[in-house]
Formats: sequence, structure tokens, C-alpha cells
Amino acid sequence: MCGIWALFGSDECLSVQCLSAMKIGHRGPDAFRFENVNGFTNCCFGFHRLAIVDQLYGMQPLRVKKFPYLWLCYNGEIYNYKQLQKQFGFDYQTLVDGEVILHLYNKGGIEQTASMLDGVFAFILLDTANRKVFLGRDTYGVRPLFRVLTDDGFLGVCSEAKGLINLKHSMSFAPKVDPFLPGHYEVLDLKANGKVGSVELVKFHGPKDKPLHADYDSLQNLSSGFDIETVKSNIRLLFENAVRKRLMSHRRIGCLLSGGLDSSLVAAVLLKLMKEADFPCPLQTFAIGMEDSPDLLAARKVAAHIGSEHHEVSFNSEEGIQALEEVVICLETYDITTIRASVGMYLVSKYIRKNTDSVVIFSGEGSDELTQGYIYFHKAPTPEDAVEESERLLKELYLFDVLRADRTTSAHGLELRVPFLDHRFTSYYLSLPAELRIPKNGIEKYLLREAFQDTNLLPKEILWRPKEAFSDGLTSVKKSWFSILQDYIDLQVEDCLLEKAAEKFPFNPPKTKEGYYYRQIFEKHYPGRSSWVPHYWMPRWIKATDPSARTLQHYKSAPKE
Repeated sequence: MCGIWALFGSDECLSVQCLSAMKIGHRGPDAFRFENVNGFTNCCFGFHRLAIVDQLYGMQPLRVKKFPYLWLCYNGEIYNYKQLQKQFGFDYQTLVDGEVILHLYNKGGIEQTASMLDGVFAFILLDTANRKVFLGRDTYGVRPLFRVLTDDGFLGVCSEAKGLINLKHSMSFAPKVDPFLPGHYEVLDLKANGKVGSVELVKFHGPKDKPLHADYDSLQNLSSGFDIETVKSNIRLLFENAVRKRLMSHRRIGCLLSGGLDSSLVAAVLLKLMKEADFPCPLQTFAIGMEDSPDLLAARKVAAHIGSEHHEVSFNSEEGIQALEEVVICLETYDITTIRASVGMYLVSKYIRKNTDSVVIFSGEGSDELTQGYIYFHKAPTPEDAVEESERLLKELYLFDVLRADRTTSAHGLELRVPFLDHRFTSYYLSLPAELRIPKNGIEKYLLREAFQDTNLLPKEILWRPKEAFSDGLTSVKKSWFSILQDYIDLQVEDCLLEKAAEKFPFNPPKTKEGYYYRQIFEKHYPGRSSWVPHYWMPRWIKATDPSARTLQHYKSAPKE
């Protein structure tokens, strides 16, 4: 996890512009470099480094003697760089996993490069010999990337939007900053004056597509057919492989653990594989909650079962409320459910950075979208509707859950790893018959639970634990985070303000006081940027007025532990 930033064709002095690059310094606390491009005095790269792999030669922009005309700035991890080296005979000059991008591009161009990368990434690749600039982002947008391109060819690229919104340019209005689409690469011409022109934007991979790099995978061929035992075996094999490849690190590994199914499975498989690989440090697991939080109790059971070095982080309602503005600034969103769910993750990340030496942090993000884990999936009209919704959620992860997970951890210089969003795992799961993937016997994620039923990785009560509304799992059984927020914000936003919300905020007008409160904070720091949230995250198939699962009938009637 790092922070990347680049400008092409700047009208203003670069020493003034580079102040914008400092706004993402939290993403890379270990080192910073600002470098001009030879022959293009108005083009430059900025890089904030979090040293995870090759601590000696890992600074960027990455350049190697073999390709002096190539400049690379990337954020992410390429898990198959050693397999590709072996397959194609690449001669690496560093231990940096991203160096493979330079070799792949030299061998087969940008399309083959993007398609061959097994990992999470956002990159800026400059080819001065052919005067081309390439941008690319991984399938689910696990690593963030924003860009601004003006009519006169000034290009700015950054890991977070905050590094682009105050750029100086000879325009009477602020240019539009947009997220770069996941699973795409863009080709731009670099002109003699340092300005650029977009040539094409290409989608190279989607959630359902079998990845091209699977042909060079070290994993054995999967058994074919959809009989239940074969499917369960393949799920276990692919998930374990997804965790194993993400062990690549020279820094200590930890894992977020809520005690829910997803994070518990990740933690259990992770610890098993770390033991097999004889890692020098024990796995640290981290749970956060208020006093008698159900999540803290469940996480404690999991940690005891798997034998991790467990940390519990407590917070009270005041600390949670005080963090709201910081969280909105770090997220760059006003989406209600994203902000609610981010506070706990932000505070636990802050604890990890301050009190431990764990830097690479695993978590269970992506499972709910992939395996139909949200409670409202019980209301899907047909299995086919559920499949369609699952795919929609996966495509929008970069706007919601993946955004939350990246920003809250990177705000504290941590690197997030999400095995549930592994290319091979997700494409296989999405290839399964619709009937296999729906909730069964009133339990969501039934297939995933069943696949690990006989492994003894987790206690049975955790493996089959019903999904909690986030606000109920995190906080006290006496009063949920949902209720705490409602009570506090009700006193901060007057009724008359909410009544005029559509006039003040014509795009995505907030319909609740909580939504209004977050929108006010967002507009204070990112005025006129409301389009970054195309729509609020909301459950489907029910008449929901709030994204919380607490408002759903199924949740209200479900048995509580």
C-alpha cells in the first residue's frame, strides 16, 4: 500500500503543485520521492512509500537499466510475479513485485500486461520512447485511483481525490476529478509539450471472467462438475490458495477479526498457513467494540480456537462521534452506511499503527457481495435476481465497502489484503448455478459455510453465526451504534434544514438527518464534488428508507444469540 501521484502538462510551477501530493502522505509513511521526467519539464511523479517488499530497492518511480525509457508508479501487490518470471524468463533487477509490469509491457504491450497481473493494483506507466501514458486499475478497485483530465490535455493522477482537487491550472473553474474505473486501462498520447490526449479506455477484466493469468497459475486444475462435494472442495482449495498467495510480505501480518463468518474464516486459514510456512511472528488478530459487544465475544471465541495473539480495542460513543469528521475526510464520501461502518475500522486501524508492529492487515471484505451475505438477499424474488444483484454489488465495491476498507487502513499507514476478492476465487464462485448460491434454511452464505463444515477451522457456533447488523455487532446490546448516531444527530440537525435538503443538495438529496449531517461535513471539505457518490448504498427488493439491516423485517425476526 502506497500513495501514487503524477502530473503531465502542468501550466504551474511543479514545486507549487507538489504540495497537493503531500495530502496523501498517510498512505506511505516510510519515504517520499518527487521526481521530474527527463525531457518533459512540466511532468512529474510523486510517491509515498510503505515498504512491504524489497525494502532496499522499492522506491518509485521504478526504473531499471534494461528499459531506461519506462517509468512506473504503482500501488498494490502483484502476487504472481515469480510465476511470470519463471514462465517468460524475465530478468528482474530488483525484488519489487511490480517490476513485472515493465517486463510484461515490453514483451506484449499494455493489454497483455493488465490481463496477466494477479493482484491488486493501480498504476501509472510512462513510455517516453513511444510517448505514451498508461493508467490501470485492478478488477474490483481494491487499490484506489483518481484522475483529472482537462480539455487542454493537463492530466493529474492520484491514489485519493484529495491530492487532485487543489491543483493549480489556467482554468476559471475547478476541473472534474473522477475515480478511474476498476478492471480498465487507459491509453494516452504524450505530446511534445507534456500535455496528453486520451486514445482509448479498455475494460480488460470483469468479475465473471476467468483471468488470463490462471493459465500460468501454480494451483492444480480444479475438479469439474457441480455436484456439491466437488463444489465444496473447489471452494476450500481456491480460498486457501487466495490466502496463501497474499502472505507475500517483509513486514508483520495481522488480521481484523469481528467474529463474523468472513473475518473468522480469513483469520483461521491465515494462521494455519503461517504455521505451515513457519512465520517468525505469531498472527495478531484485532477486534473492536463497545463494552458488551457481541462481536468482541465472538472474536474472543475464534482467537481462542485458532490460537492467535488477540487484541481487543474498546471505544465509547463519544470517541465514535468525535471521529466522524476525520472519517468523512479520509473516506471522501457522504454515503451513510459507508461512514457508519468506517468508524470502527478507522479506530481499530489507529490502534494497530500506534500499539503494534503489524503492517499488512487481512480482512473479510468482499464476501457479502460475492456470496450473497446481506440480509436482504432473503427477499430476492428469484435466484437469478440474487445473482444479478451480487454482480452489481461487486462492480460497485470500489464506491462502498472496498473504499471504506482501503481508506480507513491507509489513513494509518497499513496495507489491506482481501482474499475473498481473489480473481480465481470470485470467477469460480460466480460460475456456480444460481440455486447453489442463494440463502438456504433461513441462513445467508449457506454454501460457503457448508464448504468449511468439516474442517474444524472454526467453532460451529461461529461458522453458522447469523449475520449481525454492523451496528449491533460492534456496540453494546443495550444500545447499538445505529441508535447512538440517531440520538446524537437528531440534536445537531433541525427539522427545517432537512425539509429544505433537496433545495440545498439537489443531487442525491439526503432524506434523513443522519444523511444531512454527513453531507454537511462532506461539502465543507469537498465542495461541489457530490458526484463522487453516484447513489446511496441501499438494500433491494424492500421499501428501505435506511441502509441499516436493523430496519429489515427478516433481521427483526431472526433469533439473536
